[in-house]
Amino acid sequence: MNKNYFCVIMAGGVGARFWPMSRTSQPKQFIDILGTGESLLQRTFQRFLKVCPPENIFIATNSIYRDLVKQQLPQITDSQILCEPSRRNTAPCIAYANYKIHQINPDATIVVAPSDHIIMRENDFSDVILSAMDAAAHNDWLITLGIQPCSPNTGYGYIQFDENEIYAKDNRLKKVKTFTEKPELDMAKKFLQSGDFLWNAGIFIWKLKNSMKAFKQFLPEIDELFQSGLPYYNTPEERDFIEKTYPMCKNISIDYGIMEKAENVYVLASEFGWSDLGTWGSLYEHLPKDKNQNAVIGRNVLLYGSKNCIINFPKDKLAVIQGLEDYIVAEDSGILLICRKEDEQHIRQFVADVAIEKGEKYV
Repeated sequence: MNKNYFCVIMAGGVGARFWPMSRTSQPKQFIDILGTGESLLQRTFQRFLKVCPPENIFIATNSIYRDLVKQQLPQITDSQILCEPSRRNTAPCIAYANYKIHQINPDATIVVAPSDHIIMRENDFSDVILSAMDAAAHNDWLITLGIQPCSPNTGYGYIQFDENEIYAKDNRLKKVKTFTEKPELDMAKKFLQSGDFLWNAGIFIWKLKNSMKAFKQFLPEIDELFQSGLPYYNTPEERDFIEKTYPMCKNISIDYGIMEKAENVYVLASEFGWSDLGTWGSLYEHLPKDKNQNAVIGRNVLLYGSKNCIINFPKDKLAVIQGLEDYIVAEDSGILLICRKEDEQHIRQFVADVAIEKGEKYV
């Protein structure tokens, strides 16, 4: 296994759209949301053991989840957990990881990935990542993964590629022409018809030195903040430095801050059964269904005359549901959500209302 290969798993989000299962105290990445016996974070960590040594895998998370990470991944050391004292989106998180890894191995090639994605075909995923890592190690490129779209989904960003600039060693790897944030449906349909657009998976691969160069060029104010911590990374003083410095960072994504501006960006067209698992609806698509197209997580759920529902109940609770069609029904820790699938975009507002009217302990 290549000791220059590193991985940064981003695990700091709240996942409000999966309320009530996903709560501030235990977001979706720490939950066995698929009913497999492992949390999404644990599954992601295991996935990347095929790519790099375990000591080269770092978890970037909010400080309040440090103990959760340690509980779920007891095999990693404290120094492998990057604790963010405040949420500042993906660019500061990646800049922090860059400087920390640079102190360990300046020749590193890094894959950065979210902790809460579904990957159905894990061997295909490993092959794609290793091909991208090899390409990144031998070229001055910033690489992102693109997913072959199967529908004009408006919940994903899109990447347009240039068919005339293809990597000779892997013809799935092509130069990026444009990035588009979540489009309207008509535009998404045109993207799909054109054949040169991919869904943006939010997974990045690059040589460390090229990533650091891009930060200096496009986000110098963030780079300077983390550069000032050079004496402290991987020492007992690191945490104090980060606690003081991190809140000073601009809140900005790596996509907007660097990827959409850089000229040396390539995308690897991929197919490995991917979902970003952003909503109950996306979870429904990846769960087995009964004869009435109901997806059920929970041992004690009885359904009568119900169709096309997603039901999530704890194993120790009994639910009897009759006459529902196209609904989300989820219960956790005494909180019950019943919502039409087509209205799941309102869940964030439900959570905000609950916090105001009933208290933060419920969210």
